[in-house]
Amino acid sequence: MKKISLIGSTGSIGTQTLEVVAAHPDKFEVKALAARQSLDLLVEQAKKFRPEMVAILDESLLPELEQRLAGTGIESLGGMTGVIEAARISSANWLVSSLVGMAGLQPSMAAIQSGKDIALANKETLVVAGQLMMEEARKRNLQVLPIDSEHSALFQCFQGQPMDRVERIVITASGGPFRKLPKEELPGLTSAQALKHPTWTMGAKITIDSASLMNKGFEVLEAHHLFGLSLEQVDVWVHPQSIIHSLVEFVDGSVLAQLGPPDMRTPISYALSYPDRWPPIWSRLELKHMKELTFEEPRWDDFPCLKLAFECGKKGGSWCAVLNAANEVAVEQFLHNRILFGDLARIIEATLEAHQALAKPTLGELIEVDRWAREYALTQVKAGTLR
Repeated sequence: MKKISLIGSTGSIGTQTLEVVAAHPDKFEVKALAARQSLDLLVEQAKKFRPEMVAILDESLLPELEQRLAGTGIESLGGMTGVIEAARISSANWLVSSLVGMAGLQPSMAAIQSGKDIALANKETLVVAGQLMMEEARKRNLQVLPIDSEHSALFQCFQGQPMDRVERIVITASGGPFRKLPKEELPGLTSAQALKHPTWTMGAKITIDSASLMNKGFEVLEAHHLFGLSLEQVDVWVHPQSIIHSLVEFVDGSVLAQLGPPDMRTPISYALSYPDRWPPIWSRLELKHMKELTFEEPRWDDFPCLKLAFECGKKGGSWCAVLNAANEVAVEQFLHNRILFGDLARIIEATLEAHQALAKPTLGELIEVDRWAREYALTQVKAGTLR
């Protein structure tokens, strides 16, 4: 039986993880739950799954959390310290890390340092500190299993294959809601338009990242760290149907691909069941009903965030921490309708240009770089230089 701590339990991946858990009650015990600020849903989840501990990142909500769970025997914690304690709880042997953004980094590292295997949905953790995190996991002989559909696909294609026989990988992208729009219309688009994803149902932040192709850039960096591939071995294709999640090309020209419906419960279930496989509780893929599977080159110049991710990945060091922090600030401002779609990349580029890079940053230095980059990116918005 897997005993899990789930951070980010109220988000899209978190709620779907709990659907998988609920479908297999004999295979899981939920030992801890943590959320950013969705108090009502967190309380509901706690009462249903009866963990030993719950934590809420927004510490101002802790008194109400304690009051609403009074008499249940469930320990309530708040702030980043509380989320870290939930991630490293001694009674769990797995962490499902789905807390969006940089907030997932310290809890994920703490879980690894306490000897837990990781089912990872928080790609920003690897974007910012992939080298440090994977070194810690390897040192302790721990598993880091991907939940992202693209990396789950790659992981499955790699099974039984020598990694030195891999020529390249292809990560597919849906193209987002703006795939067919002309270049001149892109700068003035709003968050309401960007949130209308054509194939996937996801949280707000990742949906915006999908529209800008930054999500795909992050996935490139995630694959680089997870599988030890050079960035020259990673390619991106737009695949609007979102059925083929990734492909692996080997040195002999053979190509393996993993196919599945655009439903995150499939890779969640695979990560939680590995090395077993369980029958799905959702609709299966019916290829005979597919009219077409198409591929196209990304519009690199029209969606510059993808190119920025490759550039920062090749530079290494602290560059990706700045990339992520500036993007998080820009996306938050975009969701609050303070900037337009074209401002996303410009805020990120301005922050990168001002950065004084560190070649081999420690975790503490990466956290400080993240703080600086957020402050700088926010000044770009407040200065009104981008509108």
